[in-house]
Amino acid sequence: MQLTLEFGGGLELLCDSVKIHNVNVDPPQDGEDKFTMKSLLAWVRTNLIKERPEMFMKGDSVRPGVLVLVNDCDWELSGQLDTTLEEKDVVVFISTLHGG
Repeated sequence: MQLTLEFGGGLELLCDSVKIHNVNVDPPQDGEDKFTMKSLLAWVRTNLIKERPEMFMKGDSVRPGVLVLVNDCDWELSGQLDTTLEEKDVVVFISTLHGG
Protein backbone atom coordinates (compact mmCIF):
# COMPACT_ATOMS: atom_id res chain seq x y z
CA MET A 1 0.00 0.00 0.00
CA GLN A 2 1.41 3.39 -1.01
CA LEU A 3 1.25 6.22 1.54
CA THR A 4 2.69 9.71 1.78
CA LEU A 5 4.14 10.59 5.18
CA GLU A 6 5.07 14.17 6.06
CA PHE A 7 7.07 15.25 9.11
CA GLY A 8 7.21 18.86 10.34
CA GLY A 9 7.86 21.09 13.31
CA GLY A 10 11.28 19.53 13.86
CA LEU A 11 10.24 15.87 13.56
CA GLU A 12 11.93 15.69 10.16
CA LEU A 13 15.26 15.83 12.02
CA LEU A 14 14.55 12.32 13.31
CA CYS A 15 14.26 11.10 9.69
CA ASP A 16 17.54 12.38 8.23
CA SER A 17 15.98 15.84 7.71
CA VAL A 18 13.62 14.52 5.00
CA LYS A 19 10.16 16.06 5.34
CA ILE A 20 8.16 14.03 2.79
CA HIS A 21 8.38 10.25 2.39
CA ASN A 22 6.49 8.31 -0.27
CA VAL A 23 6.46 4.80 1.17
CA ASN A 24 5.12 1.37 0.35
CA VAL A 25 4.02 -0.60 3.39
CA ASP A 26 3.19 -4.28 3.45
CA PRO A 27 -0.49 -5.17 3.56
CA PRO A 28 -1.93 -6.27 6.92
CA GLN A 29 -0.81 -9.61 8.31
CA ASP A 30 -1.63 -11.81 11.28
CA GLY A 31 -5.29 -12.08 10.30
CA GLU A 32 -5.85 -8.32 10.30
CA ASP A 33 -8.00 -7.10 7.44
CA LYS A 34 -7.08 -3.40 7.77
CA PHE A 35 -3.89 -1.38 7.99
CA THR A 36 -4.27 0.96 10.97
CA MET A 37 -2.36 3.91 12.37
CA LYS A 38 -1.04 1.61 15.11
CA SER A 39 0.53 -0.58 12.40
CA LEU A 40 1.89 2.48 10.60
CA LEU A 41 3.52 3.91 13.73
CA ALA A 42 5.31 0.61 14.35
CA TRP A 43 6.45 0.64 10.70
CA VAL A 44 7.68 4.25 10.97
CA ARG A 45 9.63 3.48 14.16
CA THR A 46 11.35 0.53 12.47
CA ASN A 47 11.91 1.97 8.98
CA LEU A 48 12.07 5.78 9.07
CA ILE A 49 13.15 7.05 12.48
CA LYS A 50 16.95 7.17 12.41
CA GLU A 51 17.61 8.57 15.87
CA ARG A 52 15.89 9.21 19.19
CA PRO A 53 12.57 7.41 18.59
CA GLU A 54 11.51 8.47 22.09
CA MET A 55 11.13 12.02 20.71
CA PHE A 56 8.44 10.77 18.34
CA MET A 57 6.73 7.91 20.14
CA LYS A 58 5.66 7.02 23.66
CA GLY A 59 4.60 3.38 23.94
CA ASP A 60 2.54 2.45 20.87
CA SER A 61 1.41 6.00 20.09
CA VAL A 62 2.94 9.39 19.31
CA ARG A 63 4.18 11.57 22.15
CA PRO A 64 1.92 14.24 23.55
CA GLY A 65 2.47 17.41 21.50
CA VAL A 66 2.58 15.63 18.13
CA LEU A 67 -0.35 16.58 15.92
CA VAL A 68 -1.38 13.79 13.53
CA LEU A 69 -3.46 14.49 10.43
CA VAL A 70 -4.82 11.78 8.13
CA ASN A 71 -5.89 13.32 4.81
CA ASP A 72 -6.00 16.74 6.52
CA CYS A 73 -8.28 15.47 9.31
CA ASP A 74 -7.16 15.33 12.96
CA TRP A 75 -6.74 11.66 13.83
CA GLU A 76 -8.55 12.25 17.12
CA LEU A 77 -11.74 12.57 15.05
CA SER A 78 -11.14 9.34 13.14
CA GLY A 79 -10.17 6.92 15.90
CA GLN A 80 -6.49 7.64 16.63
CA LEU A 81 -4.60 4.29 16.67
CA ASP A 82 -7.62 2.49 15.21
CA THR A 83 -7.84 4.82 12.19
CA THR A 84 -7.91 2.66 9.05
CA LEU A 85 -5.53 3.70 6.30
CA GLU A 86 -6.17 3.21 2.60
CA GLU A 87 -4.09 3.38 -0.58
CA LYS A 88 -2.61 6.85 -1.28
CA ASP A 89 -3.57 8.31 2.10
CA VAL A 90 -1.49 11.25 3.33
CA VAL A 91 -0.41 11.20 6.98
CA VAL A 92 1.17 14.30 8.50
CA PHE A 93 3.04 14.43 11.82
CA ILE A 94 3.73 17.91 13.26
CA SER A 95 5.46 18.64 16.54
CA THR A 96 3.72 21.46 18.39
CA LEU A 97 6.50 21.69 21.00
CA HIS A 98 9.31 24.10 20.20
CA GLY A 99 12.15 25.60 22.14
CA GLY A 100 12.16 29.32 22.55
